[in-house]
Amino acid sequence: MNQQAEFAAADGLSKPPLTLWTRFAFGFGSVAFGLKNNGFDYFLLLFYSQVVGLDARLVGLALTLALIADAISDPLVGYWSDNLRSRWGRRHPFMYASAIPVSATFFLLWNPPEGLTQMQLFWFLLFMAVMIRTFITLYETPSSALVPDMTQDYDQRSSLIGWRYFFGWVGGNSMTVLMFFFIFPAFVTEAISDGQFNRDAYRLYGIMGSCGILIAILVSTIGTHSRIPYLMQPPPKRAITIGVVFKEIYGAIRERDFFKLFVASLFGAAATGLAAGLSFYFMTYFWGFGSIERGQLVLGVFVAAGIAFVLAPIATRRLGKKRGAMIIGAVAFLGAPVPIILRLLDLLPPNGTEFVFWFVFLANVIDLGLIITFQMLVASMVADVVEQHELKTGLRSEGVFTSASIFSRKCTQGFGLIAASFILAAADFQAGADASQVSDEAIWKMGAYYVPSILALWCSMLLMIAPYSIDRAKHDANVRKLADRKNGVAESAPEGV
Repeated sequence: MNQQAEFAAADGLSKPPLTLWTRFAFGFGSVAFGLKNNGFDYFLLLFYSQVVGLDARLVGLALTLALIADAISDPLVGYWSDNLRSRWGRRHPFMYASAIPVSATFFLLWNPPEGLTQMQLFWFLLFMAVMIRTFITLYETPSSALVPDMTQDYDQRSSLIGWRYFFGWVGGNSMTVLMFFFIFPAFVTEAISDGQFNRDAYRLYGIMGSCGILIAILVSTIGTHSRIPYLMQPPPKRAITIGVVFKEIYGAIRERDFFKLFVASLFGAAATGLAAGLSFYFMTYFWGFGSIERGQLVLGVFVAAGIAFVLAPIATRRLGKKRGAMIIGAVAFLGAPVPIILRLLDLLPPNGTEFVFWFVFLANVIDLGLIITFQMLVASMVADVVEQHELKTGLRSEGVFTSASIFSRKCTQGFGLIAASFILAAADFQAGADASQVSDEAIWKMGAYYVPSILALWCSMLLMIAPYSIDRAKHDANVRKLADRKNGVAESAPEGV
């Protein structure tokens, strides 16, 4: 590709339109991250603490310590994928290479050796957490970084991210539905009255999840392979030292608008992890729902994802990304703990009544739909920082920005789960106890400690997003300035020959 063609491709002038298949394949790849995240967010704490018997605080500690490795590996992978030169472009070699390692480590995670001591279990979980999170970074960071590569259009980016988040939630949630409706009921025995406390159920979960991850990565990587000639080109070859690498990573992350989003995402990740880590505790212990009712609640996630898939592009067009995120986020976050507050104040009918179930179901669906919409808008806001940073520095750092965002999402299994584990400890939850063995006082304490914690995290996130400055007009101006700059370089190039 000659220089003029490179600039044309970079400015989106000669790219063929994104087909429905390309958008589908790009979005479908997020099933891999969704399966991994749902396992970590919803089942991991329950599995290792209540089924395997590892102290809940050690589970939270292991996942938090794994973040230290992520803090180093994630931006390095992002930087590497920004600068890689290969015949398959900057992103796809990582995506192909990650498929088998991610699926293999996911399987091993749910099959810890039996007979281990508490510390042996802790080290096994820590090692597996580091491995799977590193390997998923090799896929998710380059794959997600394709968004600003594939389009510079303000609205189309929200649409692409909508596909990504839709499949991430639907794909991950599909396995959760299978667990509650089919796998857990199939593993009920005389000794184990609830299949979610049967270790064998999670072995099957590991097999099915690892297969789903492998398929999702391959479909997405192969399905977007044809776009490689039209993606942004790597920077010219240059001498890169360790000092240069970390200087450029630091320069990207400290971009003012991105840093606001990054810190906000850390608060949001902690809130999401806290909510996810205690989700099944609330379903099982707080609300007293059985396996079928829990499965019906999980089915509501499909409806919520559909709401967000439709709502996010509408909010982008009519409100703009930041304003839409602030309004939708405020409604969602303030409304989320309402059912729990009403129960704590004894303003709802007793558990077991049909009204309680449907009230919780509808509240969860609406609220989650708004939360997913909020996540889509924030992710699209991150994509719009790419051009602003390129204007200032001359460097395109999609991979670095994306890796930092993914790192913040991974914090759901660190900060959020350790907060969840300490809430359980403060509420005097006994490891391995079923619903009949937990006191009413412990259940009430769990709800009472949860509500102010989740509200504080969400409100902090909204406060950090408020100063973000890139709107539609500023983004379009950034794109035009970059196009003018590149066209000017292209026109003057022949004179220097």
